[in-house]
Amino acid sequence: MGTTGIGHPVNLDTETASDAARTSGSLPFDQPWVWLAAGWRDLWNKPGISLAYGVTATVIGAAIAIGLVLAGLEALIPVLAGGFILVGPVAAVGLYEKSRRLAAGQPVSIENTVDAVIRAAPRLGLFAASLLLVYFIWVRIAFLLLMLFLGTNALPPARDFVQTLLFTPHGLGLLITGTAVGALLAAAVFAISAISIPMLVDRDVDAFTAMGASIEAVVKNPRPMLLWAALIAGFMALGLATLGAGLVFAFPLIGHATWHAYTDVKGR
Repeated sequence: MGTTGIGHPVNLDTETASDAARTSGSLPFDQPWVWLAAGWRDLWNKPGISLAYGVTATVIGAAIAIGLVLAGLEALIPVLAGGFILVGPVAAVGLYEKSRRLAAGQPVSIENTVDAVIRAAPRLGLFAASLLLVYFIWVRIAFLLLMLFLGTNALPPARDFVQTLLFTPHGLGLLITGTAVGALLAAAVFAISAISIPMLVDRDVDAFTAMGASIEAVVKNPRPMLLWAALIAGFMALGLATLGAGLVFAFPLIGHATWHAYTDVKGR
């Protein structure tokens, strides 16, 4: 017997890295709705813990947005909002731990979810660094596309930027190309993170094993995983569209549902 990074026992004879990389067969197309329903139940079981994570995400997002407005960089808000979706899975570690404890019938408190984050940090470091790298690449690409289509490296005021983006040929080209590139980056991030971060919280595996298991899960279940990615993007977009207020509920809901996606895919 051994222990995982968060301190619960693991049978090393049965839960090896190769076991962790093995996922179950094809899931029903509508299975993501089951994950959302389970995540919704977890959210409202001791809701103060989940909503605390949601409020934290909202406050951080609002602070960044206000800072950009004060600095006259309002046009960067959509870029950074897209980046939040890329790095969000790492911020939900405490939510995964809450769902794990609820499923195991263990006591749940804000302290033990934070403790899970601290304990899992060494294994999550490489993964978090990878997501941050993708995020910075996305920001750099956004600036390059801005220069390519608008012929400037200076960000226009938000009121002019929106008009240019929607009602000029160059702006529409920027919008279409930027959306396509962002979607490709988001798809790559989703493939490596769909179940990998919950696995790093739950099992004593390295980041590459967890990424491989996540990619395998997506390849084996393309239709439900495509629906799941669309649901994540939709809920997070709705949360951001409400000036971040919707993230109070959307962020913990998706976090808890992601845990159930992980346990369902790996056949726990």
